[in-house]
Amino acid sequence: MPDSNMTSGQSKDDQPSAKSQQPKWPHMIVLGNEKGGSGKSTTAMHIVVALLREGYRVGTIDLDARQKSLTRYIENRRSYSTKNSLTLPMPTEMVVPRSKLRTSDEAEADEKTRFEAAYMALAPEVDAIVVDCPGSDTYLSRLAHTAADTLVTPVNDSFVDLDLLARVNPDTHKVVGPSLYAEMVWKARQRRQVADGGTIDWVVLRNRVGSLHAKNKERVELVLNELTKRIGLRYISGLGERVIYRELFLRGLTLMDLKEAGGLDGKGLSMSNVAARQEVRRLVDALALPFRQSKAA
Repeated sequence: MPDSNMTSGQSKDDQPSAKSQQPKWPHMIVLGNEKGGSGKSTTAMHIVVALLREGYRVGTIDLDARQKSLTRYIENRRSYSTKNSLTLPMPTEMVVPRSKLRTSDEAEADEKTRFEAAYMALAPEVDAIVVDCPGSDTYLSRLAHTAADTLVTPVNDSFVDLDLLARVNPDTHKVVGPSLYAEMVWKARQRRQVADGGTIDWVVLRNRVGSLHAKNKERVELVLNELTKRIGLRYISGLGERVIYRELFLRGLTLMDLKEAGGLDGKGLSMSNVAARQEVRRLVDALALPFRQSKAA
Protein backbone atom coordinates (compact mmCIF):
# COMPACT_ATOMS: atom_id res chain seq x y z
CA MET A 1 0.00 0.00 0.00
CA PRO A 2 2.78 2.48 -0.66
CA ASP A 3 1.04 4.44 -3.44
CA SER A 4 -1.47 7.30 -3.25
CA ASN A 5 -4.45 5.05 -3.93
CA MET A 6 -3.97 2.97 -0.78
CA THR A 7 -3.47 -0.35 -2.53
CA SER A 8 -1.67 -3.23 -0.89
CA GLY A 9 0.58 -4.03 -3.85
CA GLN A 10 3.10 -2.20 -6.00
CA SER A 11 2.77 -0.91 -9.52
CA LYS A 12 4.46 -3.02 -12.17
CA ASP A 13 7.18 -0.45 -12.77
CA ASP A 14 8.07 -0.37 -9.07
CA GLN A 15 8.49 -4.13 -8.65
CA PRO A 16 12.06 -5.49 -8.42
CA SER A 17 13.12 -7.80 -11.21
CA ALA A 18 14.01 -10.62 -8.80
CA LYS A 19 10.89 -12.25 -7.41
CA SER A 20 12.61 -13.03 -4.12
CA GLN A 21 13.23 -9.31 -3.56
CA GLN A 22 9.59 -8.27 -3.83
CA PRO A 23 8.18 -6.99 -0.53
CA LYS A 24 5.44 -9.12 0.98
CA TRP A 25 2.54 -6.84 1.83
CA PRO A 26 -0.01 -8.00 4.39
CA HIS A 27 -3.39 -9.20 3.19
CA MET A 28 -6.03 -6.53 3.82
CA ILE A 29 -9.39 -7.81 5.08
CA VAL A 30 -11.97 -5.03 5.26
CA LEU A 31 -15.27 -5.39 7.12
CA GLY A 32 -17.63 -2.89 5.55
CA ASN A 33 -21.19 -1.90 4.86
CA GLU A 34 -23.27 1.20 5.49
CA LYS A 35 -25.68 -0.27 8.00
CA GLY A 36 -25.25 -0.90 11.71
CA GLY A 37 -26.30 -4.00 13.59
CA SER A 38 -25.07 -6.55 11.07
CA GLY A 39 -22.29 -7.99 13.25
CA LYS A 40 -19.28 -6.30 11.62
CA SER A 41 -17.17 -5.92 14.74
CA THR A 42 -18.06 -9.35 16.15
CA THR A 43 -17.21 -10.95 12.82
CA ALA A 44 -13.98 -8.94 12.58
CA MET A 45 -12.85 -10.04 16.05
CA HIS A 46 -13.56 -13.70 15.36
CA ILE A 47 -11.57 -13.53 12.11
CA VAL A 48 -8.71 -11.80 13.95
CA VAL A 49 -8.52 -14.39 16.74
CA ALA A 50 -8.97 -17.36 14.39
CA LEU A 51 -5.95 -16.18 12.40
CA LEU A 52 -3.92 -15.43 15.52
CA ARG A 53 -4.57 -18.94 16.79
CA GLU A 54 -3.31 -20.34 13.49
CA GLY A 55 -0.01 -18.56 14.10
CA TYR A 56 -0.49 -15.55 11.85
CA ARG A 57 0.48 -12.05 12.94
CA VAL A 58 -2.54 -9.78 12.75
CA GLY A 59 -3.03 -6.03 12.95
CA THR A 60 -6.31 -4.13 13.19
CA ILE A 61 -7.33 -0.68 12.04
CA ASP A 62 -10.52 0.75 13.54
CA LEU A 63 -12.02 3.48 11.38
CA ASP A 64 -15.03 4.05 13.63
CA ALA A 65 -13.25 6.26 16.15
CA ARG A 66 -16.52 7.29 17.78
CA GLN A 67 -17.84 3.82 18.66
CA LYS A 68 -14.52 1.95 18.49
CA SER A 69 -16.36 -1.36 18.84
CA LEU A 70 -13.46 -3.49 17.58
CA THR A 71 -10.89 -1.60 19.65
CA ARG A 72 -13.09 -1.83 22.75
CA TYR A 73 -13.38 -5.58 22.13
CA ILE A 74 -9.59 -5.84 22.08
CA GLU A 75 -9.26 -3.68 25.22
CA ASN A 76 -11.74 -5.93 27.02
CA ARG A 77 -9.68 -8.92 25.90
CA ARG A 78 -6.48 -7.47 27.29
CA SER A 79 -8.16 -6.64 30.60
CA TYR A 80 -9.76 -10.09 30.94
CA SER A 81 -6.48 -11.81 30.07
CA THR A 82 -4.60 -9.86 32.73
CA LYS A 83 -7.29 -10.31 35.38
CA ASN A 84 -7.46 -14.08 34.87
CA SER A 85 -3.73 -14.68 34.27
CA LEU A 86 -4.35 -15.95 30.75
CA THR A 87 -2.02 -15.60 27.79
CA LEU A 88 -4.46 -14.90 24.98
CA PRO A 89 -3.10 -14.09 21.50
CA MET A 90 -3.44 -10.38 20.79
CA PRO A 91 -3.43 -8.32 17.60
CA THR A 92 -1.66 -5.01 17.19
CA GLU A 93 -4.46 -2.45 17.11
CA MET A 94 -4.64 1.06 15.72
CA VAL A 95 -7.42 3.65 15.47
CA VAL A 96 -7.67 6.22 12.68
CA PRO A 97 -10.16 8.97 13.58
CA ARG A 98 -11.88 11.26 11.12
CA SER A 99 -10.17 14.56 10.45
CA LYS A 100 -11.30 17.74 12.19
CA LEU A 101 -10.00 20.03 9.45
CA ARG A 102 -12.65 22.33 8.06
CA THR A 103 -12.49 21.97 4.28
CA SER A 104 -13.26 18.64 2.68
CA ASP A 105 -10.06 18.65 0.61
CA GLU A 106 -7.88 19.28 3.66
CA ALA A 107 -9.79 16.71 5.71
CA GLU A 108 -9.49 14.02 3.04
CA ALA A 109 -5.77 14.66 2.58
CA ASP A 110 -5.30 14.46 6.35
CA GLU A 111 -7.28 11.22 6.65
CA LYS A 112 -5.45 9.66 3.74
CA THR A 113 -2.08 10.49 5.28
CA ARG A 114 -3.05 9.03 8.65
CA PHE A 115 -4.57 5.90 7.12
CA GLU A 116 -1.42 5.32 5.07
CA ALA A 117 0.71 5.90 8.18
CA ALA A 118 -1.30 3.31 10.14
CA TYR A 119 -0.92 0.81 7.32
CA MET A 120 2.81 1.37 6.94
CA ALA A 121 3.33 1.08 10.71
CA LEU A 122 1.63 -2.33 10.72
CA ALA A 123 2.81 -3.69 7.37
CA PRO A 124 6.32 -4.90 8.36
CA GLU A 125 4.98 -6.60 11.50
CA VAL A 126 1.90 -8.55 10.37
CA ASP A 127 0.62 -11.08 7.85
CA ALA A 128 -2.90 -9.67 7.71
CA ILE A 129 -4.65 -6.42 8.58
CA VAL A 130 -8.32 -6.45 9.54
CA VAL A 131 -10.09 -3.11 9.08
CA ASP A 132 -13.42 -2.32 10.75
CA CYS A 133 -15.32 0.41 8.90
CA PRO A 134 -18.08 2.60 10.35
CA GLY A 135 -21.68 1.93 9.38
CA SER A 136 -21.83 5.00 7.16
CA ASP A 137 -20.29 6.41 4.00
CA THR A 138 -17.07 8.21 4.92
CA TYR A 139 -13.90 9.03 3.05
CA LEU A 140 -11.90 6.74 5.36
CA SER A 141 -14.30 3.90 4.61
CA ARG A 142 -13.90 4.45 0.87
CA LEU A 143 -10.11 4.43 1.24
CA ALA A 144 -10.31 1.11 3.06
CA HIS A 145 -12.62 -0.41 0.46
CA THR A 146 -10.20 0.49 -2.32
CA ALA A 147 -7.30 -0.99 -0.33
CA ALA A 148 -9.11 -4.26 0.41
CA ASP A 149 -7.85 -7.58 -0.86
CA THR A 150 -10.87 -9.26 0.72
CA LEU A 151 -13.99 -7.18 1.38
CA VAL A 152 -16.41 -8.78 3.84
CA THR A 153 -19.93 -7.33 3.99
CA PRO A 154 -22.00 -8.87 6.78
CA VAL A 155 -25.77 -8.68 6.27
CA ASN A 156 -28.66 -10.08 8.23
CA ASP A 157 -30.73 -12.49 6.18
CA SER A 158 -33.55 -10.08 5.33
CA PHE A 159 -34.64 -7.75 2.56
CA VAL A 160 -34.04 -4.83 4.92
CA ASP A 161 -30.33 -5.61 4.80
CA LEU A 162 -30.34 -6.70 1.15
CA ASP A 163 -31.42 -3.16 0.32
CA LEU A 164 -27.80 -2.31 1.12
CA LEU A 165 -26.78 -4.30 -1.95
CA ALA A 166 -29.58 -3.87 -4.47
CA ARG A 167 -33.03 -2.51 -5.16
CA VAL A 168 -35.49 -5.38 -5.42
CA ASN A 169 -38.94 -5.47 -7.06
CA PRO A 170 -41.45 -6.18 -4.23
CA ASP A 171 -43.71 -8.28 -6.46
CA THR A 172 -41.27 -10.37 -8.48
CA HIS A 173 -38.26 -10.22 -6.11
CA LYS A 174 -36.08 -9.49 -9.13
CA VAL A 175 -33.10 -7.17 -8.86
CA VAL A 176 -33.98 -3.75 -10.30
CA GLY A 177 -30.52 -2.28 -9.89
CA PRO A 178 -27.53 -1.92 -7.56
CA SER A 179 -27.70 0.13 -4.37
CA LEU A 180 -25.49 3.11 -3.58
CA TYR A 181 -23.22 0.85 -1.53
CA ALA A 182 -22.84 -1.66 -4.37
CA GLU A 183 -21.99 1.21 -6.70
CA MET A 184 -19.37 2.44 -4.22
CA VAL A 185 -17.78 -1.03 -4.14
CA TRP A 186 -17.82 -1.12 -7.96
CA LYS A 187 -15.95 2.21 -8.08
CA ALA A 188 -13.48 0.95 -5.46
CA ARG A 189 -12.78 -2.07 -7.67
CA GLN A 190 -12.19 0.19 -10.66
CA ARG A 191 -9.78 2.38 -8.70
CA ARG A 192 -7.91 -0.68 -7.49
CA GLN A 193 -7.63 -2.09 -11.00
CA VAL A 194 -6.22 1.19 -12.31
CA ALA A 195 -3.83 1.59 -9.37
CA ASP A 196 -2.05 -1.76 -9.45
CA GLY A 197 -4.10 -4.22 -11.48
CA GLY A 198 -5.29 -5.83 -8.26
CA THR A 199 -8.69 -7.30 -7.55
CA ILE A 200 -11.05 -7.16 -4.58
CA ASP A 201 -12.72 -10.39 -3.53
CA TRP A 202 -16.16 -9.23 -2.33
CA VAL A 203 -17.71 -11.66 0.14
CA VAL A 204 -21.24 -11.14 1.48
CA LEU A 205 -21.66 -12.82 4.85
CA ARG A 206 -25.15 -14.05 5.68
CA ASN A 207 -25.36 -13.53 9.43
CA ARG A 208 -28.20 -14.56 11.73
CA VAL A 209 -29.83 -16.96 9.30
CA GLY A 210 -32.78 -18.40 11.22
CA SER A 211 -34.28 -21.85 10.88
CA LEU A 212 -37.77 -20.48 10.30
CA HIS A 213 -39.28 -18.39 7.50
CA ALA A 214 -37.98 -20.74 4.81
CA LYS A 215 -39.80 -18.81 2.07
CA ASN A 216 -38.00 -15.60 2.94
CA LYS A 217 -34.63 -17.42 3.05
CA GLU A 218 -35.33 -18.87 -0.37
CA ARG A 219 -36.15 -15.45 -1.83
CA VAL A 220 -33.07 -13.88 -0.27
CA GLU A 221 -30.93 -16.63 -1.78
CA LEU A 222 -32.43 -16.09 -5.23
CA VAL A 223 -31.55 -12.39 -5.04
CA LEU A 224 -28.00 -13.17 -3.88
CA ASN A 225 -27.58 -15.65 -6.73
CA GLU A 226 -28.61 -12.95 -9.21
CA LEU A 227 -26.23 -10.44 -7.60
CA THR A 228 -23.39 -12.97 -7.84
CA LYS A 229 -23.78 -12.89 -11.62
CA ARG A 230 -24.54 -9.17 -11.99
CA ILE A 231 -22.06 -7.46 -9.67
CA GLY A 232 -19.46 -10.13 -8.96
CA LEU A 233 -19.90 -10.88 -5.30
CA ARG A 234 -19.97 -14.26 -3.60
CA TYR A 235 -21.89 -15.11 -0.46
CA ILE A 236 -21.13 -17.46 2.40
CA SER A 237 -22.70 -18.46 5.71
CA GLY A 238 -21.76 -16.27 8.64
CA LEU A 239 -22.59 -16.21 12.33
CA GLY A 240 -25.90 -17.57 13.59
CA GLU A 241 -28.32 -15.90 15.98
CA ARG A 242 -26.70 -17.02 19.24
CA VAL A 243 -26.75 -15.36 22.66
CA ILE A 244 -23.12 -16.42 23.17
CA TYR A 245 -21.89 -13.76 20.72
CA ARG A 246 -23.40 -11.00 22.87
CA GLU A 247 -21.90 -12.41 26.06
CA LEU A 248 -18.35 -12.66 24.72
CA PHE A 249 -17.79 -8.95 24.06
CA LEU A 250 -17.44 -7.75 27.66
CA ARG A 251 -14.67 -10.29 28.27
CA GLY A 252 -12.99 -9.74 24.93
CA LEU A 253 -13.29 -13.44 24.15
CA THR A 254 -14.25 -15.25 20.99
CA LEU A 255 -15.50 -18.77 20.49
CA MET A 256 -11.94 -19.74 19.58
CA ASP A 257 -10.86 -18.88 23.15
CA LEU A 258 -13.52 -20.67 25.19
CA LYS A 259 -11.69 -23.97 25.56
CA GLU A 260 -8.62 -22.25 27.00
CA ALA A 261 -10.79 -20.00 29.19
CA GLY A 262 -12.76 -22.96 30.49
CA GLY A 263 -16.02 -21.71 29.04
CA LEU A 264 -17.85 -18.55 30.03
CA ASP A 265 -18.68 -19.74 33.55
CA GLY A 266 -15.92 -22.23 34.16
CA LYS A 267 -18.18 -25.12 33.17
CA GLY A 268 -16.41 -26.03 29.96
CA LEU A 269 -17.85 -25.97 26.45
CA SER A 270 -21.47 -26.79 25.81
CA MET A 271 -22.58 -28.57 22.65
CA SER A 272 -23.94 -25.22 21.44
CA ASN A 273 -20.51 -23.63 21.99
CA VAL A 274 -18.81 -26.39 20.02
CA ALA A 275 -21.30 -25.98 17.15
CA ALA A 276 -20.78 -22.21 17.15
CA ARG A 277 -16.99 -22.63 17.09
CA GLN A 278 -17.31 -24.89 14.04
CA GLU A 279 -19.46 -22.16 12.49
CA VAL A 280 -16.59 -19.68 12.86
CA ARG A 281 -14.07 -22.14 11.42
CA ARG A 282 -16.27 -22.72 8.38
CA LEU A 283 -16.59 -18.97 7.93
CA VAL A 284 -12.82 -18.43 7.94
CA ASP A 285 -12.30 -21.35 5.55
CA ALA A 286 -14.99 -19.99 3.20
CA LEU A 287 -13.22 -16.62 3.00
CA ALA A 288 -10.55 -18.50 1.00
CA LEU A 289 -7.76 -16.17 2.12
CA PRO A 290 -4.82 -16.73 -0.26
CA PHE A 291 -2.11 -16.78 2.41
CA ARG A 292 -3.96 -19.54 4.32
CA GLN A 293 -4.47 -21.56 1.17
CA SER A 294 -0.83 -21.31 0.13
CA LYS A 295 0.26 -22.44 3.60
CA ALA A 296 -2.10 -25.42 3.45
CA ALA A 297 -0.74 -26.38 0.02
